[in-house]
Amino acid sequence: MSDIKQVDVLIAGQGAAAFSAGLYSSRYQVETLIVGEQFGGETAIGGTIENYPGQPDIDGFDLMMKFKEQVDNLNTPTVYSNLKSVEKRGDVFRAVLDNGTEIDAISVILAVGRERRKLSLHNEEQWTGNGVSYCSTCDAPLYRNKHAAAVVGGGNAAVEGAVLLAKYAEVIYLIYRRDKLTRPEPILLKVLDQTENVKILYSTEVTELVGSDETGLTGIRISKPWEGQYELTIDGLFVEAGADPRLEIPNQLGLEINPKTGEVHVDNELNTSVEGIYAAGDLTDGTELKQTITAAAQGAIAALSAYQHVMEVKASR
Repeated sequence: MSDIKQVDVLIAGQGAAAFSAGLYSSRYQVETLIVGEQFGGETAIGGTIENYPGQPDIDGFDLMMKFKEQVDNLNTPTVYSNLKSVEKRGDVFRAVLDNGTEIDAISVILAVGRERRKLSLHNEEQWTGNGVSYCSTCDAPLYRNKHAAAVVGGGNAAVEGAVLLAKYAEVIYLIYRRDKLTRPEPILLKVLDQTENVKILYSTEVTELVGSDETGLTGIRISKPWEGQYELTIDGLFVEAGADPRLEIPNQLGLEINPKTGEVHVDNELNTSVEGIYAAGDLTDGTELKQTITAAAQGAIAALSAYQHVMEVKASR
């Protein structure tokens, strides 16, 4: 008797797209399995969410718990391990998880999101959690009554992080490599402008982390054209420089990647370039708006497409 688990739809991820796909797939009465190590995706660590319809003010983690509870109520199982590999075998896909579990699935929905971008500086990984962070909303309270912290980035997350940190530390430096902020939402820029203890350093890059393994981060060296380099003493550095799609599995499968965005290319039904493989959420080029609501919508659409594929394969056997 085979010990390889057999399912109709395998969903990789535990964010809004994955849980939405799990909800719809389960309601289609096909055997569904959700796999993934990180609960809640970006939504769960995004702090307070004010633009999700029907939930005008809710913590992102709590919202993801509601998603998961709704899926759990349908008895949809979750395995807390990431996809290691996926390959086509006849009319199914053989998936292997990091924990060694093997799964055969007729349809696969990839909702693995993005990996937060790093600065690739010496000691960056070693000092993560010791002065270096990639989540302002997670770690901002740790800087209560600290003198200074810096945020690197120029998008919504960087501005939101700087404004939040300004409630805790005395001085916040917002470091951006371009000469103006053009990507954040106007309402966020208005709040930033009204936050007096945030100092914006335009056309500036972090070139070195200062500190030791004993102390962790104590400062940074920054570079600005025509001004050279100088050291800034800070208690913490928050890297909010965006994120890149997780392409390991898509590349294994040979999925078409959008050359302009670096995202998995999908059509309106969330089909990828490989029949039976679907993608949803921040991994895809389905929409420029990377929000919880768009991820959830894509998850639902992907589930319908995956269900239809399952029915076609079963009918042909």
